[in-house]
Amino acid sequence: QVQLVESGGGLVQVGESLRLSCATSGFTFSNHIMSWYRQAPGKERELVATLITIDRTANYADSVKGRFIMSRDKAKGMVFLQMNSLKPEDTAIYYCNARRAGPNAENYWGQGTQVTVSS
Repeated sequence: QVQLVESGGGLVQVGESLRLSCATSGFTFSNHIMSWYRQAPGKERELVATLITIDRTANYADSVKGRFIMSRDKAKGMVFLQMNSLKPEDTAIYYCNARRAGPNAENYWGQGTQVTVSS
């Protein structure tokens, strides 16, 4: 059974930090592209960060570049999102995503974790 379980969300003040975690199981972690998405009220889900597995760097949305850092623990099948200098516009539900392209494409989502940044 595939599972992606996010944790670490909460209510913080402007300028503070949070670290989100995503624990995965039930699929081959190393074969999937891992990403973080977010969805704010009334808005579409947007891509926040995608981990490039070859060199373990990540691509970021312009809105979070320089503030967020995505990383992984391959041995534990976990990904993380370190969020610094949080802004009210970062308020959203954050989702962990695992996908694999090709003839046996797979696309998995977690249940999300709420991040609220108060001014």
